[in-house]
Amino acid sequence: MQPIDELEAEAIYILRETYAQFERVALLFSGGKDSIVLTHLAARAFEPYVMPFPLLHIDTGHNFPETLQYRDELVEQKRYELIIGSVQASIDQGRAIEEQGMDASRNSLQSITLMDAIKEHQFQACLGGGRRDEEKARAKERVFSLRDPEGRWNPHRQRPELWNHYVGQCRPNEHFRVFPLSNWTELDVWNYICREQIALPSLYFAHPREVVNRNGSLISVGPFMKLQAGETTDTKIVRFRTCGDMPITGAIESRAENPQQVIVELMQCRTSERGSRADDQRGHSAMEERKRVGYF
Repeated sequence: MQPIDELEAEAIYILRETYAQFERVALLFSGGKDSIVLTHLAARAFEPYVMPFPLLHIDTGHNFPETLQYRDELVEQKRYELIIGSVQASIDQGRAIEEQGMDASRNSLQSITLMDAIKEHQFQACLGGGRRDEEKARAKERVFSLRDPEGRWNPHRQRPELWNHYVGQCRPNEHFRVFPLSNWTELDVWNYICREQIALPSLYFAHPREVVNRNGSLISVGPFMKLQAGETTDTKIVRFRTCGDMPITGAIESRAENPQQVIVELMQCRTSERGSRADDQRGHSAMEERKRVGYF
């Protein structure tokens, strides 16, 4: 077997194991490449039957329109069940308080909306596309990641996973976040996209976009961000390596127009795909702090 075949087999095993151990499962879908690959794997794991659990999208209200269009077309084409949790609704209800300032983000507010959806639908496990190579806090993550009744992650309460044995037992109101792509790298994901010919939102490939250089990141100009004093915009040929809120997700200059060209570009790259995410640059433990309060 080739390494990508082994990763595919492992992910399918984890998906089937999750479905076998839990009665109510959801797949966290952002419209980003990792959640798209995870959805593809889930469909393959249970074919010829329809994927037996819904997609759960926590909509921040500041999404790239390309990802929302892709989500809606995928759901219509494959006839998947889709559940949408609205961060804007959480703000309107006073459940969440919106950040202010230049690098304000709704990413952290997703935790509140996600937990509301988990409790409403009584999900016992939520499948996510997180990978250990993304960020150092992710590297600590188990495949079956135990969360307390408030969705918080405690590294001291995680179970050992010897010989790929996953224990899904938990106390009432606790649940698991499950990460079938834990052992994949960004390059593995793109090799799989290339091999399986998986369609992606257009923002993952080179295209002209009006951007502003903010603290070294090329931020897309749009309705959810305000130019600061002295900032000027420019149109550049860019693509995005990761998918998050428009106001805090930076692009990179690129000429890669297809997965093969992205792979060549990645083999020469020495920076993390999350290096241009403003919310990850707030401190050395930014991701871990968000995970402790229920982030994906």
